[in-house]
Parts: sequence; C-alpha cells; structure tokens
Amino acid sequence: MMGFEFPWPTAQGEWLAWSSGAVTVLFGVVLLFAPGLSFKLLRLQTSPDHPEAVAEARGTMSGFYLGLGLCCLLLAQPLLYLALGASWLFTAFGRIVSMMSDRGNTLYNWAWLALEAVLAALPLGYAFGFLQ
Repeated sequence: MMGFEFPWPTAQGEWLAWSSGAVTVLFGVVLLFAPGLSFKLLRLQTSPDHPEAVAEARGTMSGFYLGLGLCCLLLAQPLLYLALGASWLFTAFGRIVSMMSDRGNTLYNWAWLALEAVLAALPLGYAFGFLQ
C-alpha cells in the first residue's frame, strides 16, 4: 500500500512557488468564510435583492482559489505551479485591460497589480527553472 506524504518544499524556488499557493489558499478561505469582508476589500457591494451575489464569492471565487491553491500545496507538481502562475498572470492582464479601458488607473489597482504580478512570477519562475 502506498502512503501519502505531504510534499514539503526543499529548495528556495519551491518555497517561493509554494508561498504563492499558500496566499492563494488564504484568499480562498477568506472568500469562503468572510465574503462580506472580501467584498469590502475588493470594493464590491452586494444588493439585498440579490443574495446570490454572496454565493459567487463563496462558490465561484473561493472555489478556484482553494482548488488550485490546495492542489499546488498538496501535490507540489511543476505543472500545477505553472497553472497557478498562469492564472495569476491572466488575473494581472485582466486588471491591466481594465486600467486602460475602464478608467481604472488608481493606486488601488496598481497595488493589486503588483501583488498579482508577484503571485504569478513566483510559481512561473520555479516552473520554468529560473528559481532553483
């Protein structure tokens, strides 16, 4: 019988990629268990007429963060880190498009763009062998 062991990171590059996955899981946990706080941090507002908006935070938003983040932490495979980095990279790209198209050139968006870029660069750097 084959046992399952938690794959603890061993190299600095793997730790950096793992950290991006851990932050992703943290975002997912906050979205799942504190959607009101999450919406305030994201500067979103729900309508009392549409309680299904909270389900989007708990389901759609937290589900992807938790699913991909936990897979990265529990399986520690380079292709999963590639998927994590690509996901954060496309998130940053979407923010750039919004900043150019929607008059979103704000300090708030620049700060989130910087965070998203770092969360993309860490696992991508490890997956492509730039971080050992």
